[in-house]
Amino acid sequence: MGEFRLNRLGEQIREEIAALILSGKIKDPRVSTFLSVTRVEVSADLAFAKVYVSSFMDVHAAKKGVRGLENASGFIQSVLGKKLKLRHFPRLSFIFDESVKESFEMVRKIDSLMASSTEE
Repeated sequence: MGEFRLNRLGEQIREEIAALILSGKIKDPRVSTFLSVTRVEVSADLAFAKVYVSSFMDVHAAKKGVRGLENASGFIQSVLGKKLKLRHFPRLSFIFDESVKESFEMVRKIDSLMASSTEE
């Protein structure tokens, strides 16, 4: 499968999982609406998909949410398999992604450096 098509499928999966989280259809109490799906990487043979999840909550609560998503992965796969109509839907694995939080920390540090340099 071409790279463009894999990227497009990953984007569709990301949007659908985000919609499931926001709508509250995932009944696991660990899954909060504050979780956000940052990206999805689909393997070339469509066997696996890595779903990267981040949050603005503390790290412990976000990791609990990722474990909740991992437990609900069968439900998520069945819902998405019906919507996206693929012959073989990829097996989902959820990974906690700290890149969003790290980028906010970096911006905060840059802003503080800029503020201190303008004071001088």
